Amino acid sequence: MSDQTVRPYRVEIPQPVLDDLADRLRRALWPSELPGVGDSYGVPAGRIRDLAAYWLDGFDWRAVEARLNAHPQFVTEIDGEDIHFLHVRSSRPDATPLVLTHGWPGSVVEYLDVIAPLTEPASATDPAFHVVIPSLPGFGFSGPTRSTGWNRYRTARAWAELMARLGYDRYGAVGNDAGSMISPELGRIDGEHVVGVHVTQLFSFPSGDPAEFEHLTADDHAALAHLQWFMDNKFAFNVLQSQQPQTLAFALADSPVGLLAWNAQLLGETLDPDFVLANVAIYWLTGTSGSSIRFYYEDAHAGEPPAGPTTTPTGLAMFAGDFRSIRTFAARDHAGIVSWNSYDPGLATGGAADAAGHFAAHEATDLLVGDIRQFFAQLGERS
Repeated sequence: MSDQTVRPYRVEIPQPVLDDLADRLRRALWPSELPGVGDSYGVPAGRIRDLAAYWLDGFDWRAVEARLNAHPQFVTEIDGEDIHFLHVRSSRPDATPLVLTHGWPGSVVEYLDVIAPLTEPASATDPAFHVVIPSLPGFGFSGPTRSTGWNRYRTARAWAELMARLGYDRYGAVGNDAGSMISPELGRIDGEHVVGVHVTQLFSFPSGDPAEFEHLTADDHAALAHLQWFMDNKFAFNVLQSQQPQTLAFALADSPVGLLAWNAQLLGETLDPDFVLANVAIYWLTGTSGSSIRFYYEDAHAGEPPAGPTTTPTGLAMFAGDFRSIRTFAARDHAGIVSWNSYDPGLATGGAADAAGHFAAHEATDLLVGDIRQFFAQLGERS
């Protein structure tokens, strides 16, 4: 029988590990680059050189540690793996528990900005929340994993166990990126306890039925065109990680600059470098650059998906520059959609290949928090 103890945890990276990282950054070997090609061949050298230089001489890992350690953190064993999570309780007795799930190449850092406004809102009329922010199995302080099969479904089952272990009988699920795939499945498998699912993407695609296209709007067709562009130009990471993650893992585990370049392709050019490097550094310092990308392989080899749509009340808050969900397809896969909002916070963008809006919890904190509040308040009014 597994140990169900919930143990306190602090992030404390030994100084020799940081010294080794600095030495590797100083001795980095750089690839050649064709002149005048921009980002058409991949992430440009200039961007990675700038980030690597800042990682070596400007970025403060100890400040990231202090920010993480300012919140209660814990580890507990679930299904054979050690799961790390932040657990910040609101002082409000009417607070609703939420489990917030990040994706790749993000981490729990993705949600640090929303903790204070969700747990202790300035207005007594705004809903309050207890927040649980786990590191995905194999990611950061929850890894490396020691077993196969950690796809969205197994992770959802682990989250249901985690929330039950914390004593939460009624809770909501919030997600971004991989978290937007895991959270609806959590609602499916633990619908007795999940009151609602709030995500920033609903990854629903054409089924092949021509009838699905009959009622698409001009915006929907633009979303399809954007998706096709992404598949044609930026999807190599998904294919490789879904097919041969271990082959790539050797390079990522050996070179911090290689890891930086690989992960930075999906960390928008206009994201502040401290946020980019905090996320990348977590993968390097925990040795989880390879185990994290196995999520793509496990999900691609998960077998037949559950039959039928999810039915838990679902809300979407999507942001300009990010993946554009299409309601016709989403409604086929999620029968409980009760809130569908699109925001354009006017974020700077580095161009067509950039990923503005994807990390809304960090880039557009107030908008995302407001939508989460509105969604769960709406559910409370319905109950």
